[in-house]
Amino acid sequence: MTGTRKTVAALFLLPALVLLGALVVYPIGYSVVRSFSDASGDSFTGFDNYRALFTDDGIRTALKNNVLWVVFAPAVSTALGLVFAVLTERVRWGTAFKLVVFMPMAISMLAAGIIFRLVYDQDPDKGVANAVWVGVHDTFAESSAFPKAHPGRESPLVAQGGGFVTETAVHAGRPVSLPLVGVAPEQMPDGARKAAAAPAEPGRVTGTAWQDFTRGKGVGRLGAPDPSELGYAGMRIEAVKDGKVVATAKASGDGTFSLPAAADGARLRLPASNFREPYNGVEWLGPSLVTPAIIGAYVWMWAGFAMVLIAAGLAGVPRELLEAARVDGAGEWQVFRRVTVPLLAPVLAVVAVTLMINVLKVFDLVFIIAPGSSQDDANVLALELYRKGFAESQPGIASAIAVFLLLLVIPVMLFNIRRLRREVRR
Repeated sequence: MTGTRKTVAALFLLPALVLLGALVVYPIGYSVVRSFSDASGDSFTGFDNYRALFTDDGIRTALKNNVLWVVFAPAVSTALGLVFAVLTERVRWGTAFKLVVFMPMAISMLAAGIIFRLVYDQDPDKGVANAVWVGVHDTFAESSAFPKAHPGRESPLVAQGGGFVTETAVHAGRPVSLPLVGVAPEQMPDGARKAAAAPAEPGRVTGTAWQDFTRGKGVGRLGAPDPSELGYAGMRIEAVKDGKVVATAKASGDGTFSLPAAADGARLRLPASNFREPYNGVEWLGPSLVTPAIIGAYVWMWAGFAMVLIAAGLAGVPRELLEAARVDGAGEWQVFRRVTVPLLAPVLAVVAVTLMINVLKVFDLVFIIAPGSSQDDANVLALELYRKGFAESQPGIASAIAVFLLLLVIPVMLFNIRRLRREVRR
């Protein structure tokens, strides 16, 4: 009877063992053998492919980036998950918040990569990250609307310190012309109107700053506003005497401005702030920030996973222990740090270790988000394995990378298994 049961059990296990051998054991064994062979697979090369792991520049960059991934991505995801889990316990709409945070887990890595490729787009009109960054920046340091403006022919202005200044002093009662060119009509400020000649005012220095250019050959007059020409709305004008600013004004929509009597005898200056290049945000996907940016996308996806597991662990924490700590005079921070976190330590360890295994295999996000110009800087081992195996036709080195990744994952998996067994014994 016992032999029959063993036979039946073996028959039931056989399909699973066959699949396990075909899909797991055989590929691992083949990769190990292939990692000791040359590109063609005909010659034994010993440990040459493994030496390449520490001598090839691309693989060394991938190793460095993998270290950053393993250190920061699981830690940040777990920390955010812990914060979200604890805080949402105290609010009525906590379930809705958890649902929103967990929703990115329903998106594939490919879709998330496409989303964040757009989020990190350099153009603030397309990329959300730079739209927010530029909006905050421009709130405190407004960008210029005239970065390409410069004096044209027969202009009374000369270059000085990134701006422009009149060649001669100006005087009250004599309107001043400050013609510039170089700004496309569609890039003029929204408040710009048809330029007008400033009227003379007794005791004041008046003038006009405008776009002295009319499209069409031989059309328009130099040094005088024409019907189709627009004023430089918002242009800052300074009156300077002996190197000191004695008066300032801003041009109105039609380009006209008026300065007090203190400007009489001064030279007018259009400061460099008028011509500062518009702030275009941060180069999120440039060589220096591409890896942190992609880690941010990963955290966006996996913080919800961490939150759900930690929230499940938090539900099993005895409430009387928390209440006892509060009765003994502990503040909320002390309760969190000295009671909640120690009690959740097993769950936090499982979440962190699971994410560490996950980030060692990260490929999709890096491949999709990093542009070609900075993909080398964002390289990770899984991506380098793909590049060596398919783009560069070096299957021996690719197999060595695969085996190396397996060796990195095995200790973490063993740690996780032992911890789970200890939890079961308790």
